[in-house]
Amino acid sequence: MKREILAIVVSLSMCSVASARQFEKDGLVIDNAWTRATPEGAKNGAGFVTITNKGKETDRLTGGTFPDADEVQVHEMKMDGDRMSMRQMNDGLEIKPGDTVTLSPGGYHLMFVGLKKPIVKGSDVKGSLSFAKAGNVDVDFKVEGIGAMKPEEGKMKSDDSKMMHEHRQ
Repeated sequence: MKREILAIVVSLSMCSVASARQFEKDGLVIDNAWTRATPEGAKNGAGFVTITNKGKETDRLTGGTFPDADEVQVHEMKMDGDRMSMRQMNDGLEIKPGDTVTLSPGGYHLMFVGLKKPIVKGSDVKGSLSFAKAGNVDVDFKVEGIGAMKPEEGKMKSDDSKMMHEHRQ
C-alpha cells in the first residue's frame, strides 16, 4: 500500500513539473524550453523548444529575448551530403494550425547572439519567444550541460568543454 501511494505521489509531482514548463497564448502551446550551458568566452548560445499551434490561424516564430544576449534569432541547420549549413530565417518559422514544430539540435533552433556571460548549467533562465500574431510569450529555459542533445541528458562523453559556436553572417 505504501509503495502504491508513493508511486502516485511521484507520478503527480512529475505531472506538475511538466505542466510548469508549458506556456500557452492564443492557441500556441510552448513546451519544454531548454538551452545548453556555454563555455567561458562563447559569444552565442542556442535554445530549443516544442511549439504546437492549436489555434485556427498560422503564426510565425520570429525571435525572442534572452538575458545577456544582444538578440534572439530563428535559425535552420541542415545537412547537404557531408556539408552542414546554417542560416538565419529572416521571415521566421511558420507554424500552421494543427502543426507541432520542434526546435532541436541539428535542426531549427533559437540562436542567442552576442552573449555577455556564460549560460550556467542547472539554472532556469527567463526569456521570451516572439510570434508575428500572438506577440511575446514568456518562457523559462532549463539549462542543460554543454553539448546536451536533449533535455536532462547532460554532458556528452567526449571532452566538450572547448566546444564553441562561431556564427558568420
